[in-house]
Amino acid sequence: MKKLFVGINFKRGGFRGFAAQSGKGQNLKIGGVKDIIAVASGKGGVGKSTTAVNLAVSLANKWQLKVGLLDADVYGPSIPMMMKLHGKPEVSADKKMIPIENYGVRCMSMGSLVAEGDALVWRGPMVMKALEQMTRGVDWGTLDVLVVDMPPGTGDAQISISQRLQLSGAVIVSTPQDVALMDARRGVKMFSQVNVPILGIVENMSYFKCPSCDEAHYIFGKGGAQKTADEMGMRFLGELPLETGIRSGSDEGVPVVISNPESCVSRAYGDIAQKIVSTLELLNQPHSRPEINL
Repeated sequence: MKKLFVGINFKRGGFRGFAAQSGKGQNLKIGGVKDIIAVASGKGGVGKSTTAVNLAVSLANKWQLKVGLLDADVYGPSIPMMMKLHGKPEVSADKKMIPIENYGVRCMSMGSLVAEGDALVWRGPMVMKALEQMTRGVDWGTLDVLVVDMPPGTGDAQISISQRLQLSGAVIVSTPQDVALMDARRGVKMFSQVNVPILGIVENMSYFKCPSCDEAHYIFGKGGAQKTADEMGMRFLGELPLETGIRSGSDEGVPVVISNPESCVSRAYGDIAQKIVSTLELLNQPHSRPEINL
């Protein structure tokens, strides 16, 4: 079994991230930002953005952290709708964009910079330039965590983000079926190749609980993400059910952890956020680094 990242398995030696491994001596940190985590998936349609939004809001409200949310999906930005963001970012005296804040989370998205419904017909270099502007060209202030909603897939944009930002770790989102988990494995391997620790895997759309009979129906299969986590030596962060409240909250711009904080799914988001926080605390301990065997 190849062990990519367990989440609690550390060695002495000082984990320094990609900047140290690259040998280029670059300062890849964003000033004032303690930890940057990527929420990623190998394919679209698995609920990655919904997971990123609810985790960010949970970290800010339940765990009282200073949180930022970067929508790195330049071609399909969804954070403005999901977070009910209006208007364009203001510009500070030193010509940096000021994030738009809602629900205690500071947000930046290409969707807030272009007209609603506009399609961006950009080649790779323009996308990279835009992402650079939305990271280091933003006055994030002091943040405990910057959550990056990654574009789906494992292409140029994903690799460049991983290399240009000193990511503390990545959270992989998948649904239970084999085709989604196959792509999730690719995402894990991509992050491992650029020395980004995997904080764990989240199984979204795990089951649907019938409101009439209260029985759980595993529409997309059962236990796929847990099995994948075990096989790849990753931490299984938790499962999220199919709930109408999640969909309606995303469409209306009110995350379910805000609209119904005591619901089953909101508690699940809170538990996943707590596991992420505890793993980041371990990563930040002096003279410790995660074991990543490729």
